[in-house]
Amino acid sequence: MLCQKDLLGIRDLEVSQIMSVIELAKDMKSIVVGSKDKLSILKNKSIVTLFYENSTRTRLAFTMAGMYLGANVTDLGVATSSVQKGETLADTGITLDRMGIDYMIIRHSMSGASHLLAKNVKASVINAGDGANEHPTQALLDLYTIYEKKGGFKDLKVTIVGDIAHSRVARSNIFGLVKLGAHVTLAGPGTLTAKTMEALGCEVTTDIKKAVRDADVVMGLRIQMERQKGGLFPNLREYSQLYGLDEEMFSYARPEAILMHPAPVNRGVELMPELLDSSVSVIDEQVTNGVAVRMALLTQLHEGRTKR
Repeated sequence: MLCQKDLLGIRDLEVSQIMSVIELAKDMKSIVVGSKDKLSILKNKSIVTLFYENSTRTRLAFTMAGMYLGANVTDLGVATSSVQKGETLADTGITLDRMGIDYMIIRHSMSGASHLLAKNVKASVINAGDGANEHPTQALLDLYTIYEKKGGFKDLKVTIVGDIAHSRVARSNIFGLVKLGAHVTLAGPGTLTAKTMEALGCEVTTDIKKAVRDADVVMGLRIQMERQKGGLFPNLREYSQLYGLDEEMFSYARPEAILMHPAPVNRGVELMPELLDSSVSVIDEQVTNGVAVRMALLTQLHEGRTKR
């Protein structure tokens, strides 16, 4: 179980902690799909989402997770807050702390932002993505989805294709998958991958066909134009032709392979529509699982807080 105050990354989690979240998420999913009633675990508790970057799925998944658990959930509305007047992240956090907020969910363009916030507040802080560093809750929902579909991780071949260099999702997934015994291969243009990432326990290649061959799980990643300075590849059309996943390329994976993506998807760029909308895709299920996993995280952090 998660006994710490905050969830800031996957890197420092034990296998037992990851699996405890996955197991609890299985129970929480029945609430999300409507087969069980909502809970009151977080009744009278308050959650605030602080999203300094745009988000649909992550922010709303946390909102719904909190509501399913009985919490009072609000969004800071960074664009209309005192942040626009120059207030620092630490001061914003301290202000919210003084208002009695119990949980702060933060997304920020700066790597380490969630760590900075956690050091300055009594509330539990959950990292919803910090720069190109980590996105632990996305990785946990990805791990849960793989576990749900494959029943385990040992010796699974998981291939991640796309903009690896700027992906916090890839980084967190590598940490989790390697810990759990999977074999991870990263594939993309040489300008968007780095052999140095092999130090994390994965394989790196620019040969997409080699990467996809015999894979049990293939995960596409969005080209993050907002984090790039240009010149990393000629244009999106050429990237799509060389590294976009289509049905022909996916056919090199194992017959029972699944297709994943953290979304949003740039249709026709990293994934072709016919593959995205096919039966191998579990992308929509990832959305549902994202709510269940965040419910599990909030529940475990709450239990840890009550025991401290």
